[in-house]
Amino acid sequence: MTPLKNQLWDKILGFEFDEPGTVLTFAARLARENGWNNSYTQRVIDEYKKFIFLCCTSTTQVTPSDPVDQAWHLHLTYTRSYWNTLCRDTLGREIHHNPTKGGKAEQQKFDGLYTSLKEIYKEQFGIMPPQDIWHDNTTRFTGTDFRRVNLSRYWMVKKPEITIRSTVQVLMLAGTGLLSIQATGNAFIVMFIIIMVIAIIQNSRNGGKGGNNDSTGGCSAFSCSSDSGHSGCSSHGGDSGCSGCSGCGGCGGGCGGD
Repeated sequence: MTPLKNQLWDKILGFEFDEPGTVLTFAARLARENGWNNSYTQRVIDEYKKFIFLCCTSTTQVTPSDPVDQAWHLHLTYTRSYWNTLCRDTLGREIHHNPTKGGKAEQQKFDGLYTSLKEIYKEQFGIMPPQDIWHDNTTRFTGTDFRRVNLSRYWMVKKPEITIRSTVQVLMLAGTGLLSIQATGNAFIVMFIIIMVIAIIQNSRNGGKGGNNDSTGGCSAFSCSSDSGHSGCSSHGGDSGCSGCSGCGGCGGGCGGD
């Protein structure tokens, strides 16, 4: 990095999201809204800061990963922190959120920008971005069909991953179960064993995976306050499509200079 970029990066690293005495912190809110644990949430915040740095230093528009985009979305609702403390006082420039206009051309544009950002990231930080936060392009632009859900009213049940392997396993277990029922005559015990085997298989399959929902439970990691609203504005206007198939970007332009 150049001296100017180093100076800018030091300012961004030192940026604080919360005022002294804040109980429901930015990190706690981000974790709760996404079901992340505190360790993963802090890593996402670190990557968000890197993204903001790239927005300032890149000569082209850059596009965030979905976890980083969630941090960005939330920070935008902290209007004084974002526009005054970050953009005006820390960066010396405005970083605007630019959601997709929709359509195939926009989809191709953001897909290309996301690919390019990984190389820009490597050039600036000397390493490739972490894959459990900066997902591959397919995951980034097709795995983000999110809805706002009130967890006090609804249960969240994960869809099973339907693969040839899992289908074969289920059929084999079903066949074994039927034979066992015929042999023992005790359907309850046999079904219990089958359920336990399925649970063990699923747990072993997911055990080594990281991801944007690497969570021990957002609300178990932090104290969940009933104070979940935003102060000031009563509603937060959505950027339709920003987290969808085409993505969104931050403006480049190189405020860090070369």
